[in-house]
Amino acid sequence: MKTKQYKVLGLLVVLLSLLSVTGVKASDLLPPQQAIQEASDKLQQKLQDKSFSQNFAQVAQFVDQTIYPHTDFDKISELVLGKLWKTASGDEQTRFKREFQTLLVRTYSRAFVEFKDWTVRFLPLEMGNAANKVVVKTEVLQPGLQPISVNYRMLLSNGEWKAYDIMIEGVSLVTNYRSTFSNEVRTKGSLAAVIDGLAKRNAEALAAKNS
Repeated sequence: MKTKQYKVLGLLVVLLSLLSVTGVKASDLLPPQQAIQEASDKLQQKLQDKSFSQNFAQVAQFVDQTIYPHTDFDKISELVLGKLWKTASGDEQTRFKREFQTLLVRTYSRAFVEFKDWTVRFLPLEMGNAANKVVVKTEVLQPGLQPISVNYRMLLSNGEWKAYDIMIEGVSLVTNYRSTFSNEVRTKGSLAAVIDGLAKRNAEALAAKNS
């Protein structure tokens, strides 16, 4: 139960941590931090439009377009499936990546619509000039509550910093989902069946939201 609660919290905080960054200038941040702030600024601007959140399809599309450039979904999908990724066919890998990305965007979009009052504080980041992997440490701040630790594992890919895992209070989003999908494969008998089930849930959820 605790793992499930962390997973839900983590998915919400991932988006919430992009909504508003506390008093920092882009020039004060290192490139990996700037990638997070860039998405933050775009999302924060959209919050000014109250009618925007009423169109879920529009919200989902915007969140997808805003988060995708700063997230390595290829790496995340591979890490989430673990050993299953190596034995999956090319078609299964492609389908899983697409449906898993849709799942995350659906969750992000729901959080985007429902929560607007969180801010983020960047913690000091030390990195060498040749570094290609870093952990960007932040704290999500809420009025009257203890800060929540949200750390981003980021990779330099083709000159751009992208997140490939997020740790909420030390709990990894990738590790949580790897456990979930491994259990589903054992239960349903194949990765293909798990992907089919995920695609069905995504389609039903999006249809319900859009209606």
